[in-house]
Amino acid sequence: MAEHTKSPLVLSLILWHLLSLDAPSVAVLWTWFIAKACRVPLPHSSLLAMGIAVWVLYAADRLLDVRAPDNSQLEERHLFHLQYRNRFLTGILIGSLLLAVLLPQIPMEAIRLYLVLGGLVFGYFVVIHATSSAHRLPKEIAVGVCFAAAVFIPTISRAPGLRVTLLPAAMLFAALCSLNCLFIYEWEHASGDTQTPHPLTAAALAHLQSLSGTVASASFLLALFNHRSPWQISSAIAVSAIALMLLHRRRRSHQILTLRTAADLALLAPVLIVVLL
Repeated sequence: MAEHTKSPLVLSLILWHLLSLDAPSVAVLWTWFIAKACRVPLPHSSLLAMGIAVWVLYAADRLLDVRAPDNSQLEERHLFHLQYRNRFLTGILIGSLLLAVLLPQIPMEAIRLYLVLGGLVFGYFVVIHATSSAHRLPKEIAVGVCFAAAVFIPTISRAPGLRVTLLPAAMLFAALCSLNCLFIYEWEHASGDTQTPHPLTAAALAHLQSLSGTVASASFLLALFNHRSPWQISSAIAVSAIALMLLHRRRRSHQILTLRTAADLALLAPVLIVVLL
């Protein structure tokens, strides 16, 4: 990791990624931002539970990736989790206990929705780590859909009347999260390795720039013309999509680990919206 420690800031961002703190940061920020834009009060316990749950899932997923039969193409995040496996397992145990403590503070409607989503995520974990079926939904798209559903649940569980209103923004955010995963996949496998991507992943990779442009354009149009949906949410989606496009164009100027970290930074666009306002 010495080659990446050019400055304390770079080191901090790299560790933010290697410690699996990037996805929880994005999840907590967007959960808070969506509720704030919709003027829905959200207790701190919901945000804390969101951050812990996402960290546990991502850390567990990376540890499971390390145990996969074909682990010859492990990335630095996987090797880091392997090196500190016992500490991550301890963190996962503590996180699970904290979630159990926070559970009574979460509304029952949110719990019901999370149970449905959790069942789907668990089933998908089993599929991707126990089989190699080509008929499954590709991981890059599945992660985007589940991630988007998770961050919208706290708001719509407290304001069910917003479900239809927020559906277009939720779909665009799911597309954005999937694009984030697809861009990372493209950067990590651009060296011409022999791994064959899922057919849907391969089709999306062939049109990454146009797909991200479509998401950005659709989000701006939603912000301009759909006055029922909070414009802040769709604007932040558009900004993040553009940031991913710009990062992709400069991909040859950066190392893979830096690119992956920057891709998650691109999803922190709500911070920019809040600062500008």
